[in-house]
Amino acid sequence: MKKDTHPKYYETKVKCACGNTFVVGSTSETLDIEVCSQCHPFYTGKTKKLDIAGRVNKFEKKVSKAKALKEKVGDKKKVRAKKTTKNTQKIGVK
Repeated sequence: MKKDTHPKYYETKVKCACGNTFVVGSTSETLDIEVCSQCHPFYTGKTKKLDIAGRVNKFEKKVSKAKALKEKVGDKKKVRAKKTTKNTQKIGVK
């Protein structure tokens, strides 16, 4: 078996952004992470509320403007005349 094929394995001290520290086995000497089990919302049960109401109001406003514009214009659809080509004229198809 070849020597030095595997990387060194360290007992690494992990530092979280919340201040929590713990030891794991890793090939890196140090690890700095942003979220750990002590501060992650899934594990802590604390949920973050998003401002969805503002997005919903904005969407409803767009929809109401579109309905008002549609009522103003009415159901007038432009009717396009079918183009006749030489082949359709010969066959007699309209």
